[in-house]
Amino acid sequence: MSEFADPAERCPNDHAHGGVGCAEVIAEVWTLLDGECTPESRERLRQHLEACPGCFKHYGIEERIKALIATKCRGERAPEGLKERLRLEIRRTSIVRGLD
Repeated sequence: MSEFADPAERCPNDHAHGGVGCAEVIAEVWTLLDGECTPESRERLRQHLEACPGCFKHYGIEERIKALIATKCRGERAPEGLKERLRLEIRRTSIVRGLD
């Protein structure tokens, strides 16, 4: 979920447009953008977005963020030193958690 606004602020009545409430739509917007929802879920979310200007605006913001990330991160790879430090940190975290 995004930090841009509270779902209740976007749609004060939190109408269940298309059988889906605003909070549910905002929670599911990334699965819709990533193409990870079922066809039935996609249709319910689409109906809600068409009927609810606040959620549609939020969806548009999330869509632009995803496009920006894809554009800025295309083809770049982390330096080997950074990757190795991350691997070491992950191992340390796993070991510490294993001792707890």
